[in-house]
Amino acid sequence: MTAEQSKPKRKVLIVDDSKLVRTILAAPLDEAGYEVSEATNGEEALRLISEQPPNMLITDLNMPGMNGIDLIKEVRKDSINRFMPILMLTGEDDEAVKKAGREAGVSGWIAKPVRPEKILAVVNMVAQ
Repeated sequence: MTAEQSKPKRKVLIVDDSKLVRTILAAPLDEAGYEVSEATNGEEALRLISEQPPNMLITDLNMPGMNGIDLIKEVRKDSINRFMPILMLTGEDDEAVKKAGREAGVSGWIAKPVRPEKILAVVNMVAQ
């Protein structure tokens, strides 16, 4: 067994109400060896995080119920998630939204429309 094979897979949780977006994000990560799980909203994500904490979270900003910023605030309340990389997925370029994201604890941004070739580069950069 090589060192690469013995290394545990990094877990990434993708949270988006769009199945298409989740699929676009998950495909390159899965191919690169990440263990990907998905949630359709913030409440489901919090449940999954409490059951099996991921190494990284990618969340949409605008979702029904709990939005991405509120999800990040909830995740950051648990000290075990204090340093977990969290990427925000959004098509908005509003500085107030970015400020709210930074204050909530976002680690970085993925711009919509999502380009699959950029996903892996951003995730690898933040996961270091």
